[in-house]
Amino acid sequence: MQQNSHYLRDTLLTAIAPMLWGTTYILTTQVLPPDRPFTAAVIRVLPAGLILLAWARSMPPRGWWLKLGILAALNIGIFQALLFIAAYRLPGGLAAIFGALQPLITMALASLANRRSPGWRMISVALLGLPGMAMLLWAPGMQWDLTGVIAAFAGVCCVSAGAFLVRRWQPPMSVIALTGWQCALGGLMLLPLALLLEPALPALSLQQIAGYSYLSGFGALLAYVLWIRGIQKLPLAASSSLALLSPVVATILGWVILDQKLAAPALTGMAIVLLSVYLVQREAAKSIVPSNR
Repeated sequence: MQQNSHYLRDTLLTAIAPMLWGTTYILTTQVLPPDRPFTAAVIRVLPAGLILLAWARSMPPRGWWLKLGILAALNIGIFQALLFIAAYRLPGGLAAIFGALQPLITMALASLANRRSPGWRMISVALLGLPGMAMLLWAPGMQWDLTGVIAAFAGVCCVSAGAFLVRRWQPPMSVIALTGWQCALGGLMLLPLALLLEPALPALSLQQIAGYSYLSGFGALLAYVLWIRGIQKLPLAASSSLALLSPVVATILGWVILDQKLAAPALTGMAIVLLSVYLVQREAAKSIVPSNR
């Protein structure tokens, strides 16, 4: 019973992260200055990383700098750049459709590394998220931007690989330190791109300042701490499937704030996505044994 309560608590805390990330699309398109994806990514992660490092006051163990750099590139640097490119170039939550591939990619990586299949039931319930996501976000006449599509797909591959490596390597650091170093190093990777490729920010309105502050404080600092913690505590398929909550939140916000219509297929798709997330969690919970705690 206590084991189940721990698992439920870890799942709910981890779920907060993708729900916060679901606000990125509407914030990017409706509040932030246009056409500055790298600048938005730097402002999002670098201040959050520095705050977490000041809190943790911890250096990486000897021999971990290279692995930490790889994690920072996959989970933060490359991923955040691709995320904002997709957010600026793709309408609505189209980029999030590719997020439904994340549980499948992470399961494939884990299967190749461990030489053990996750089982047909886990694969089937994860696959359920794909048609659900398509029904949720697809709209007639939706415009496909090739650069945005490539960025969205590559971003999902990066973050899937990053989650897999965090779980596999199990860095000997606190969650605060591990998250802080990833955000800080990833932000420093993005900084030259923002400075060299994008124009300087214009004078920001109070709304835009609040948007960037929210993006960094909640969308990076809080969300990544909870996400990295969840990757370390939950089975990989379980944590990855929670990423499907991001487009669900994005769709609900579009309906509430932008008055976008939610047709019957979208509502059906939302129900299928939530069912897929629930079934993956249920299947993953069966793999938890008391020795893992």
